[in-house]
Amino acid sequence: MSKQIFAAVALASSALAVVAHADTAVTENTTVGGTGFIDFTNLDAQSAGVKTATSGTGLDVKRFYLIANHTFDDTWSANLTTDFNYSSTTSETQLFIKKAYLQAKVSDAFIARAGSADLPWIPFEEALYGYRYVEQVLLDRLKFGTSADWGLHATGKLADGMFGYAVSTIEGNGYKNPTRTKSLDWEGRVSFAPVKGLTAALGFYSGKLGKDIQGSTTPPLHTAQRFDALVVYAVDQFNVGGEYFTADNWTSVTSAAKDSANGYSVWAAVNFTPTVAAFARADSDKPNKDTAPTKKEDYFNVGVSAKMRKGVDVALVYKHDEVKNNSVTATKYDEIGVWTQVKF
Repeated sequence: MSKQIFAAVALASSALAVVAHADTAVTENTTVGGTGFIDFTNLDAQSAGVKTATSGTGLDVKRFYLIANHTFDDTWSANLTTDFNYSSTTSETQLFIKKAYLQAKVSDAFIARAGSADLPWIPFEEALYGYRYVEQVLLDRLKFGTSADWGLHATGKLADGMFGYAVSTIEGNGYKNPTRTKSLDWEGRVSFAPVKGLTAALGFYSGKLGKDIQGSTTPPLHTAQRFDALVVYAVDQFNVGGEYFTADNWTSVTSAAKDSANGYSVWAAVNFTPTVAAFARADSDKPNKDTAPTKKEDYFNVGVSAKMRKGVDVALVYKHDEVKNNSVTATKYDEIGVWTQVKF
């Protein structure tokens, strides 16, 4: 615990030491923007062969982010990003703070943030994948990671962007729950881009996932760990990539029994013109290798997309997902429709 605190304080202190004499040439400026994910689809969802209540045709606003950025000077800036979504549990729309941080940019090689900010892995992969509005990337879709959390963050690029890194020390609850914890979690990434379009990256996570809370009746019994590997080659004509992960105790931090998981995701997209593309993706994972060794999930999507204008992307997509136990289908869904991304 003391080592974790010392490392977090050292991260914050190094940022403050370097930016103490920041250049203040830039005039203060505030910008406001947004990103929305909207779909209109038909969904056929089944559990044990019986159609579920989520089946049917309808319109969803899966996410809508309102983003405010304020620049103080060359070094200092701040960000506030709200997150709107719909909760099927409460049958109500909900509004969260996704990102709220103060940033100090010393150089491209060192950027420090304090607050709720992007974590090292999922946002990095989303930018390379390019179809987040159609589907979350593998770890986000399976809930073996999240895109933002509260804590201290550092990131940067070196050698004209050939090398990159990011590290965060966080509370582990995700951005929706800023509860103070007894120990801090760690997530990190290193990346290498030797030639234009080619990116390789390795990542890790270690911690209690926000469950190490003072006085909790279900204290953590294990440490969750995750390791990630990613290779992407993206040029104007096409984008191909793949990710592999392995995790220990992600679903059993407070359980007596240990558990593990692994999985992969591969994708490809072909750009026929600057505005029209076809894409496909396939995921496969074993989410509970120890506690449910015969359980396996397979997912794929295929579609075509078009840039209708700047800031508006539309995709016609078919999705299929199936979870099996002992080769017997437990749950599955088929979905077809139109997915849209709006940015301004």
